[in-house]
Amino acid sequence: MKPRPVYKQRHDNITLAQANAIIAAAFAKGADLGLKPLGIVVLDPGGHMIAFARADGASTLRPQIALGEAGGALGMGMSSRKIGDMALERPTFAASLEPIAPHGVIPAAGGVIVVDDGGKPIGAVGVTGDTSDNDEICALAGIAAAGLKVQG
Repeated sequence: MKPRPVYKQRHDNITLAQANAIIAAAFAKGADLGLKPLGIVVLDPGGHMIAFARADGASTLRPQIALGEAGGALGMGMSSRKIGDMALERPTFAASLEPIAPHGVIPAAGGVIVVDDGGKPIGAVGVTGDTSDNDEICALAGIAAAGLKVQG
């Protein structure tokens, strides 16, 4: 099998080809680590779904959780891990986000913002199914494999 090409960012948002590359690489990382079945979503910078895939055996709430991680990250301008940290310090504020966020907000690692070379958000990835730390590892691996960058 030929290696997949690295996709260069030339648009204001993640392309479908890049989203599919992210998902494939994130699933591959999960398989390499022996993780539970994952659900993976890729959103454009406006929070609209570009692509989603759920592994065989993944539980039924995985689409909603992945959307809440990635959409919450975009909505707050920070990774879902940082939202989780903020929620510990400001629980009332964090709780108030749920009713106003289109996809909800999941305050746990697994949702990361993807940026262009200038640091502008071009989308987000949400991965769910295993521990939050492992989910984030898979998201980062998928983004890197597509030749894209994560918000610093």
